[in-house]
Order: sequence, then structure tokens, then C-alpha cells
Amino acid sequence: MNRAFITIAFFFLALGLHAKPPNIVFFLVDDLGWSDVGCYGSTFHETPHIDKLAKEGMRFDNAYSTCHVCSPSRASILTGKYPARTDLTEWLGGRPERAFEKLHSAKKLMFLPDAEITLAETLKKHGYSTANYGKAHLRVNPKTYGFDEAITGWVRSYFHPFSPQYAKTLPAKKGDYYTDKLTDAALDFIERNKDRPFFVHLEHFAVHDPIQGRKDLVAKYRKKLAAMPKPKGPKYILEPNPDGPPLTAAELKALEKDDRLQLHQDKRVWWVKQVQDNVEFAGMLEATDQSLGRIRAKLKELGLAENTIVIFTADNGGMSASNQYRGINHPRRVLDSRFASSNLPLRGAKGWNYEGGIRVPLIVHWPGQTKANSLSHAMVTGTDFYPTLLEMINLPALPKQHVDGKSFVPALKGKPHDRGPIYWHFPHYSNHGYQSPGGAIRLGNYKLLEYYENGNVQLFDLEKDLGEQNDLSKAQPETTKKLLKMLQDWRREVDAKMPQVKTAASREKAITNPAITRNLPAEVASFAPGWKVRNWGGPNMQPGLRNAWAGRKNVLLTHPRSRTVPCVLSRKLNVPAGKKTTLHLEVTNHPKGDWKLVVLVNGIEALAKDIQATKWQQVQIDLTKHAGKTVTIDLENRATGWAYEAAYWSRIKIVH
Repeated sequence: MNRAFITIAFFFLALGLHAKPPNIVFFLVDDLGWSDVGCYGSTFHETPHIDKLAKEGMRFDNAYSTCHVCSPSRASILTGKYPARTDLTEWLGGRPERAFEKLHSAKKLMFLPDAEITLAETLKKHGYSTANYGKAHLRVNPKTYGFDEAITGWVRSYFHPFSPQYAKTLPAKKGDYYTDKLTDAALDFIERNKDRPFFVHLEHFAVHDPIQGRKDLVAKYRKKLAAMPKPKGPKYILEPNPDGPPLTAAELKALEKDDRLQLHQDKRVWWVKQVQDNVEFAGMLEATDQSLGRIRAKLKELGLAENTIVIFTADNGGMSASNQYRGINHPRRVLDSRFASSNLPLRGAKGWNYEGGIRVPLIVHWPGQTKANSLSHAMVTGTDFYPTLLEMINLPALPKQHVDGKSFVPALKGKPHDRGPIYWHFPHYSNHGYQSPGGAIRLGNYKLLEYYENGNVQLFDLEKDLGEQNDLSKAQPETTKKLLKMLQDWRREVDAKMPQVKTAASREKAITNPAITRNLPAEVASFAPGWKVRNWGGPNMQPGLRNAWAGRKNVLLTHPRSRTVPCVLSRKLNVPAGKKTTLHLEVTNHPKGDWKLVVLVNGIEALAKDIQATKWQQVQIDLTKHAGKTVTIDLENRATGWAYEAAYWSRIKIVH
């Protein structure tokens, strides 16, 4: 008898049912702020399908992501572990170090470890069909960690063509909108698997930038905005760095008027949006809302609605602070492309440990179990989904895997639920603020933030001060001391990696133009003995060796000097007579950009290949016709545009 059939049969028996186990739709939205949704208080954005899900299920007002940026948060959902435990603590790729920063970024992983038994793998083992559609962003093919089907990758445009990764996996035509096409794929999977239990992990790229709303919806919101009264308060405010010297109100006022990048960098201040009035973002969000409506309509059409668990949440807080520093003295259309929304009444944004960066919407619809239109104040975080879903579908817990998760099934059934403290650890500088690396803990109503650069702390009572404006750390020293000790003890327990203070020598390697000062020739020689490098550039990409990238160890990154001047790896080679000699290369690209690989032998082009799909590609060049001669081989990393033109090399080898 087929082993899979036996597994499913025992699963049914364990349930005590002859019916199919519950399906699961995990609807994950990227960069969605806690207050962006209608049922969480937005009056500008219209989200009728999300609001309907809340009326039919349970809404949580104390739900958190495990990190204020995407990759660590996503990994926690699938592994049940805090980012600090797995060392996957930053978005994949990460932010380059800057000269003014006092700390080196902590050591980190740049991929989901193979040893993790993911939620998808566990469900698949128990007879579920599994699919992953959308962002993923864990550097490895989702099929390797438990998904039967996957259509994932970076999005450069929400309008066709979306990016090269989707050319074959998500067929589309001119005018098609990415969010709609991704939903089409999910609907097709549900249709094909309606007769067996399924897990759809729909990781929408929306509402991440590029901020591009569907045109019909943008027109709707442009009209709506024109009819609204102008807001009374400021549209943007400057947030200072809480780990540095405090700025007076007068100093902040002066910085508002003098909006120079270098000055704001020196003073460590950042603009944060205070108003929800971005028509492009609103159009993106409503298209995502319609996606949820289409998914639920399909479930109802197939008679699956009453046997499907639907979870709606976000991977981190909203992007009310721009990606990289952006001033506000620009036209409205430019600002709308850089600042997504407002997180008020929460403070901060994506990339910050304030509530605006980590508190997320969460709605769970569990037919027959959750009380309709109910609200839970229970604290939950991303690690908790793994054990919760296993309990919801009557599968045994895996405590050694989801070690940091706690099932919130009691809360879903309207019972008291206390999961204990929640921890955060981000030992890096963020793209969305000049704040220091730091961590945080929430226990009950209190939340403590610790900053690693100067050791400053903040304490807030979130029940009385949701906007985190009244720092109680000095007024309540005992509570501060208790929570700080718990946070530091937890870091030791999970072996959290910490940033290191820069020395005079190490600082030289981390200045803002590493392409010029970093010893790239030595790193190239170490990576591929005999090869030399010239014309390298791309300081923001930090050319050089990476401990790991895209599932490989010891990877070399290069970058062209300019749009027209390629980076070149070169060597002279004596090709032996009487042997077959082959040049073996293994290369890939950055998810956000392509490059062209050109191989020259004695100045004559032997290969020209566009490196587009973000996967490792093997390239071989036969050099046998040059047997008995000395040749010069040039490997060119050419730009095809001018954004993320990085070449990643896993292997450069001559094989005889």
C-alpha cells in the first residue's frame, strides 16, 4: 500500500473523522501597517474583504512580527524559532555598513538553514498539498523546504513584465497587475487540490515598494482624496535617534527646515509619515484586499469555506519611514513613491523596534471554533503560528522545532492565554532609520527597548501609552532592571550574535566606499587562486567574499565600476597539450538586478549571457582548441541597467 495513503489514513483516524482535514490559507501581506486596514482604524484605505474576515472571525490587537524587517519574520513563521536563535536576523542582502556607525553588523545567516523542519514540511508529511506564492525571500527554493509548488521572486514592477523570475512561472500580458496574477495562481492551486487537504502560503509582495497601485483603484483614491479636508497636523515629523544625545524641540525645528542628507545623517534624524493619503499605496492595498475576497469566494464556490482555516497578517510594520534616507522637499509623486503610509497611533515604522515596526494586524477565521466578530487582547508573535496550526488540525506538537512558539488556540476559543514575554533582537543598522542596533522585550503591559551602540534603554507602559511617548525607564528603575536582565539572559540562552565595536583598523574596511578601500584583490586571489580583479565598483553592494549566499558558502560578489565599465576578473593560463581543458563557472544575480556575463579568450568573445533568474547557473567554456598555448581569460561583470548589477560567483575553476 502507498506510504502516503497510509499516512493520510492514520491522520483521518487520529482525527476521528472520515472528512478531509482542514485546509489552511496563510495570507501574508508585506509591509502592511497595523492601522492600514479598515477594521484596525483606517478611514482612507478601503478593505471590505479584510473587514468581513474580521467580522466572521477573531481579530487580535496585540499581535507581533518577530522582526521589523521581512526575512527574519518570514523564517520565524515557518520554523517556530526567533531570528536570534537561527542567526537569520536581517533581510537577505542586508544594509551595507557606513563610516559613521560605531558598530559592525553582527554575524548572520543569509539563507534558511537546511536543518530546520518547516511548517510546510510537517504538513506535507501528513498528506497536505503545499504551495508558496509570492515573496518568500529566504534565499533558497521553497520546494527544498516543503512546498510542492512555488512561484516566488522579487518584483521590480507591479505591471507586466514583473521581473525575469516570473517570465515562465507567472505568464502575463501587457497591463496585467502582479497581485491579481499571483492570486490567479493560488486559485488554480486550490481548484486542482480541492479533494485533498492543502496549505497555501500566499506571501503577497504587496504592499512593499515599488509603490504602484492598480490604475483603476488609484483613480478612485485620487478622487476620494480630492474630496477630503486637509489634515490639521504635519504630514511628516523628524524622529531622532534615542541612543544618541537628545535633541531639543528647537534643534528638531531647525533640522526640519534644513533638509540636507549629510546634516540629517550627522544628527541621526529620519522623516516619518503621519498621514494616510498615498493614493498609489491605497490602490495597492485594495487590490490585495480583493485578492483575499477572491480566495474566499473560490473556497465558498468549491464548498470548502467551512473546512478552511484562513489567517491574515503581515510580516512587519508599515513603511512610514522611507527605504534609505529620503528628504521631503520633493514633489508629491516622488514622496508617494518613498513613504507608503502612516502607522499612527503607533510610533515608528518598518525597520524600528517601536510598535510601528513590529505590531501587525492579525485575523483568524476558524469555522466552528472562533466566535464571529470577536476581539482578542492576547499577545502572540510569529513563532506561535507553527504550534497553533498543528493543534488546530490535531497534529502532534514538535517542541524541539518550534521551540520559541506557543499555541494560542486557547485565545482562539475565547479562553485566557498568556504566552509570556516576547523578545526581539536586531543587531544591525536598518535601511529605515539611523537608529542603533537593538533589542526589545514585552512582558504584560510593559515594553523595554535596549540600544546596543551606547546602551540606552527606554521603558513604556503600552496600556497607557500606545504611542510610546512617555519613557518610564528612570521613573521605574526596578521594572527597567528586571526587564533588561530578562532580555540579556534570553540573548545568552539563544546564543544571540551581537554587533562588535569598530576598531581603528576595522573601521577602515567599513567606510562608505569599500569598493575602493577594501582589499578585493586579496579576496579574489583567495577565492580563485591565479585570478586578478580590475575596474570594480558598486560601493553600496560591498564587493568581496561572503560567508554564505543563496544556499552556498564562500561566495564572491563583484560589481561594475559604472554603466559602461565592467568589473573584470582576469588571468593568464597555460593550456596543456593532449588534455581536455574546461573553464567551469557557477554564477547568479541579486534578486533586484540583472547583469551580463561576458567571457573573453585573448580578447575574443567566447560567451555572452544575461544572468537574470536568481538561481545558480553553471557555465562551461571549452578551452581545448588553445592546447599548448598561453591564453588570457577575462570574465566581465557588465551592467545591463544600473541597479544591483552585482555578480555572485560560487565557483571559478579550470578543469583538466
